[in-house]
Amino acid sequence: MDFSIPSGGLVERLDYELSRRTWLGAAFPSVIMDCFGPGVVAAFMGARMDDSSGRIWFHPPRENMPIEDIHLAFDPDHPVLQRILDIYRAAHKRWRGQVQLGHTDLGGNLDLLAHLRTSEALLMDLYGSPGEVERCLGEIHGIWWKYFELIQEVIQPENPGCTNWLDYFSPTVTYTTQCDFGYMISPQMFSRFALPELEKTWEKLAIPVYHLDGIGQRAHLPLILENRHLAAIQWVPGDGQPDESHWPEIYQTIAGAGKKIICNNPRCVPAIAGQTGHPGLIASSNRYVFPGTDYETAISLLAQCGW
Repeated sequence: MDFSIPSGGLVERLDYELSRRTWLGAAFPSVIMDCFGPGVVAAFMGARMDDSSGRIWFHPPRENMPIEDIHLAFDPDHPVLQRILDIYRAAHKRWRGQVQLGHTDLGGNLDLLAHLRTSEALLMDLYGSPGEVERCLGEIHGIWWKYFELIQEVIQPENPGCTNWLDYFSPTVTYTTQCDFGYMISPQMFSRFALPELEKTWEKLAIPVYHLDGIGQRAHLPLILENRHLAAIQWVPGDGQPDESHWPEIYQTIAGAGKKIICNNPRCVPAIAGQTGHPGLIASSNRYVFPGTDYETAISLLAQCGW
């Protein structure tokens, strides 16, 4: 966020960090531009960015702004967007395809609207102003795709494939969609306000993935799995819950629907493969990276993970 640091200088520092790492198996060098916060499109649309805590938070443009006053537009000149694009361009110049450049975390539509309204206000809007919520979501969907395509155009020329904030590799266009706001709403509300936009996005992506985050989202899984375009699901139990290896019923449901499973915890992959009976359905994300580790030690670490 310190714009006084040249983009080329940032890339040189990233290059140094990458040079200290060892990639094994299917792991690959990548830079995932998620350092501007989850759901950075909210900033492009006018939300206030706050990095005073060392993390990025988004707040409404002004307090208590009625949803009727929210009218959204595409802004290709937003300074944060231009900063992201400048870093990507510097990365292309430095690496020439040696490093996979991942898509930044654009955010999910309801999550973005929650940044513009606050979660509490948006929950009330679902009851009090459902038509306005649907209008805003329609505007966000169109704008989201314009930002996705603009960033993808800058990323893609020398990228050997496609990846994003979840850091898995795809030979064709992919993205990890999400609706973390869905944790707080019923399947009926999810079906009305979240699913239509998600399905439009899944239809446009070659390999769409859904980030199922937290036990509150389990109720939406049957609706999500009905979509024929969705390729894979990443299940995250959430803070305070047992790790990914303790949810066989979820993985069996996903596998039974013919969807792939993405797991970013390599220690849990053997257990999940055993639970589903379909090891080929497991596509672990890019985690086999060991900073500053010699090859023999890295092999030993992999063995400890069950690989």
